[in-house]
Amino acid sequence: QIVDDSQLQDICRVCRSEGAPDKPLFHPCICTGSIKYIHQDCLVQWLKYSRKEYCELCNHRFSFMPIYSPDMPKRLPIRDIVSGLLSSLGTAIRYWLHYTVVAFAWLGIVPLTACRIYRCLFTGSVSSLLTLPLDMLSTENLLSDSLYGCCIVTCTLCAFISLVWLREQVIHGEGPDWLEQDPQQPEGLAEAEPGEAPGPPLGPMPHHAEEPPAQADDHAAQDDINWNPIEWDRAAEELTWERLLGLDGSLVFLEHVFWVVSLNTLFILVFAFCPYHIGQFAIMGFRLKSYVAVSQFEGLLTTLCGYVLLGVVLVFLHGLAALVKLRRTQRLLGLCYVVVKVALLSVVEIGLFPLVCGWWLDVCSLSMLDATLSDRESSFQLAPGTFMFLHWLVGMVYVFYFASFVLLLREVLRPGLLWFLRNLNDPDFNPIQEMIHLPILQHVRRFLVSLVIFGTTVLLMVWVPVRLIQFLLPGFLPYHVLISSESPSQEISLELILLQVVLPTLLEQGHMKQWLKALVRAWCLAVACLLDLRSYLLGDAPDNQQQDVAVGPDQEDEDGSQLVGPLIEGDDEVDDEEDDDEEEDEEEEEEEEEDDDEEEAGPAPVVLGAAHQALLQGAGPSGFQAYQRPRWFPLRLAALLCCIAFSLTALSFAMLTIPVSMGRLVMMVLMPGGRVHEFYTAACGLYSCWLALRCLTLLCSWLPRGWNTILSKLHSWMLISVKSLVAMSLLLGLIPLLMGLLFDLVVIIPLRVPLNATPLFYLWHDWALGVLHTKIICAVTLMGPNWWLKDGSLMRCTRMECG
Repeated sequence: QIVDDSQLQDICRVCRSEGAPDKPLFHPCICTGSIKYIHQDCLVQWLKYSRKEYCELCNHRFSFMPIYSPDMPKRLPIRDIVSGLLSSLGTAIRYWLHYTVVAFAWLGIVPLTACRIYRCLFTGSVSSLLTLPLDMLSTENLLSDSLYGCCIVTCTLCAFISLVWLREQVIHGEGPDWLEQDPQQPEGLAEAEPGEAPGPPLGPMPHHAEEPPAQADDHAAQDDINWNPIEWDRAAEELTWERLLGLDGSLVFLEHVFWVVSLNTLFILVFAFCPYHIGQFAIMGFRLKSYVAVSQFEGLLTTLCGYVLLGVVLVFLHGLAALVKLRRTQRLLGLCYVVVKVALLSVVEIGLFPLVCGWWLDVCSLSMLDATLSDRESSFQLAPGTFMFLHWLVGMVYVFYFASFVLLLREVLRPGLLWFLRNLNDPDFNPIQEMIHLPILQHVRRFLVSLVIFGTTVLLMVWVPVRLIQFLLPGFLPYHVLISSESPSQEISLELILLQVVLPTLLEQGHMKQWLKALVRAWCLAVACLLDLRSYLLGDAPDNQQQDVAVGPDQEDEDGSQLVGPLIEGDDEVDDEEDDDEEEDEEEEEEEEEDDDEEEAGPAPVVLGAAHQALLQGAGPSGFQAYQRPRWFPLRLAALLCCIAFSLTALSFAMLTIPVSMGRLVMMVLMPGGRVHEFYTAACGLYSCWLALRCLTLLCSWLPRGWNTILSKLHSWMLISVKSLVAMSLLLGLIPLLMGLLFDLVVIIPLRVPLNATPLFYLWHDWALGVLHTKIICAVTLMGPNWWLKDGSLMRCTRMECG
């Protein structure tokens, strides 16, 4: 049946209802058809929900006009205008005064109080305590004290948050075994010391043990059961950031300021003042004052020494409380020991270990950079904080890339081969829980093993190749890395270009990871064929799996090889974890190994490597896969280690020579006669090598398609390359240069150049600063709220992707 269009009624596209005298329909955009009309209330509600100011279909921006009453006069009376202006001015002054008080409280009182209390406590004299009220009102060094106080408040706030989070970890993740002991256990069972897991019971537990009276505990448990969190939620006021900081117009924030100052003082007293003086007494008692003073970090080392001594005292007091059966005191001392233990281990893992790696990298590369230990000592004496921070940063970068390479190795090698290294992709991996549960001796052993592994890698990839380069290519080293060059135009932040341009570009190249993965797999196949370690390195081939399963743990096949299976016989929990891990590994590698389920048919003997992994991880091995042990297996492993050392040295030798040589040739053509920083030569050589390899791989993949296809592809890619070159020259060349020039003209030149002097512009320097400013502007634009610039850029990107 055909219906005339005149008989159709217009409806709202949101609520699907018709218009009414009190709710008329509007057509605020350029959409047509059945979605043309909409109610004003529906439109306003949808805009509040979607947080957009334009139509999502036609991209037309909505506009609203006020509708006045019919009896509205044509001109407002002067009295109404003046009263409205005065009321608005009064409201603005009131808000200005309130926000000024808020800013003065949070940015003035809190940091200044923290700084001057901290300085008063660490001055070491009684007169500083007496003059503290006058020091709080002093107007000297306000800016420096405020900045220093902000750092102190930030540290105490982070310490408070970490303490609360650690408490949640202990409560929800369960504390160590010695802390969670049953207070009603029989007296015959020995108490486990802090840091050691309790052993298994020597005999069966009695079935009818008399329980001591615990009425207080029963009442506490009953109170916990009767506690209703809903009532507390109803009674408590909703605390928002505006109310917490005082931005809602109320004066409740003054109470919050008082509590912040009080807690900050308490944290400084407990977590800084007491450990510092405990460490100072210990250092003076052991007569180590002169050695600590030479380190330039006397305060930090003294505080760490105080924490170590405090941990030892807590262990002693915990054992004493266990002997006299003070259960609550014992648990409190145990929690304090856990806090100190986690804090010290975090400092070692995050601070000390990267610092040692950075120092070892610097020591091994001294001859490569034409430097000596005396140069490093003079630099350390000149700026110890900056010097140590740079070494820590270099060590963190090294640890990060080493961990990334280990993750890549786990994708190639047999599951369980790298049992001695932590699996960061393991969903059950929780470093804080390991710090809580594992004893100190195990952490010390892990730290020493990590130092040996990382240090040996640096030795093989830096020190040995440098010695080979000096012997084989006498004139190649040292690298020219002097930042202060003869021409001011080359004064550019190398770290800026490295972090903002080079490293993000290399990390975004997904095929680089595939190339490296293919190279590692090819090397493993070659070494496996050479040493007959295919089963040990990559796992058994699918054709040999049935024969492998038939070989028992203590049986040998015809060629003398022995099957080594997973851990642990008779342990159901560990076996279940192994089954789950092996199923996950099978799903990830089903293209390479299709029949891994048959490997679990055999018995489960105890393996030494898997047992070590169980000791390191505190649980069963993760994803362990059985392998064949050929004859002379220890000698083959020794040969494998020699191959690894030789390969690392050869790879590092090539990486230190080939890119730099190519970069020097390119720079010699571009800048003849000029001495260029080796950073630019290495970057240019790396990009040249990458471009050559990329073209070679593309050519190899296109050869089977024929030359006609290759020529057509080249023609289309040439057009795309020309368009991309124009766009890149604007986005990465002109726009950053203009941004850098603008920043130079507005900020740098008025501060550095006097009025009677002529400023000099260094375009290379301005372009480098412009790259940073452009990235910051783009990041802020995309991270901020929805507005026209962000929506327009996202829309253009979407259209470009669709096109």
